[in-house]
Amino acid sequence: MPPESISTTVVDGLALANEIRKELGEAVGRHVSAGRRAPRLAVMLVGDDPASASYIKGKRRACERIGMDSTEQTLPAAASQEDVIAAVEALNADEGVDGILVQLPLPAGLDANAITGCVDPAKDVDGLHAMNAGRLLLGEPCLTACTPLGIMEILERFEIPLEGADAVVIGRSNIVGKPVSLLLQRANATVTMCHSRTRDLRERCRAADVLVAAVGVPLLVKRDWVKPGAAVIDVGVSVVDGVLTGDVDTAGVDGVARIVTPHRRGVGPMTITMLLRNTLTAYESRIGT
Repeated sequence: MPPESISTTVVDGLALANEIRKELGEAVGRHVSAGRRAPRLAVMLVGDDPASASYIKGKRRACERIGMDSTEQTLPAAASQEDVIAAVEALNADEGVDGILVQLPLPAGLDANAITGCVDPAKDVDGLHAMNAGRLLLGEPCLTACTPLGIMEILERFEIPLEGADAVVIGRSNIVGKPVSLLLQRANATVTMCHSRTRDLRERCRAADVLVAAVGVPLLVKRDWVKPGAAVIDVGVSVVDGVLTGDVDTAGVDGVARIVTPHRRGVGPMTITMLLRNTLTAYESRIGT
């Protein structure tokens, strides 16, 4: 089938996220109707970074809309490593808290890996704890990083065949690249992980039935990088001349890709939605349902 004959669907991630949030809200409502407390997400902010504060506000609104409780704990930018870890451990011990998220980035001088590593793995709704990463590698049940979960949900909802498919992931971060490659393998795709030192990157991408770009290089993936009929997922975010730009030339792959996620209203809304789902999963595990 020639590339120009393909009808490309530009994924409306916000619409899909809202659909899933409605489902999550119904699940929360069933628990509350049964006399149980609502799930609760605790978000910790260290410092006063405006972007981080905005993200937290969005997460609070998302919780409210599905009937989930949320709490926020703010520590000053001058807080020590010990202060932050003590605050995390207090949330670990709080039986009314089901999910804990430490808002990143942290102020200079704080060790993000050490701090997120103190979160109880059963409450690690960001999926960053080494124990959850290890369980993912072993194929065991675990809380998984939210963006990879959102990617997999998009592929499932748009009925992209994964069993036996060739998938290429550009980027090997612990937050996106590595976990999404493991999730794709779990779905029986054959996965190639690529990065800045990969040879013949364009040709590898052209062989992909599923292409995930998560490297942060503006407009890296162009029309002639995409196999006709491929599912293209753009996770990258860069700022070019003051404008947010993704890794994929979305307009350029129109008519070649089967689906493509735009850098706005694409994967982003799904990430927060999967945070809510992880919190519900952690809650249900803790209360034994």
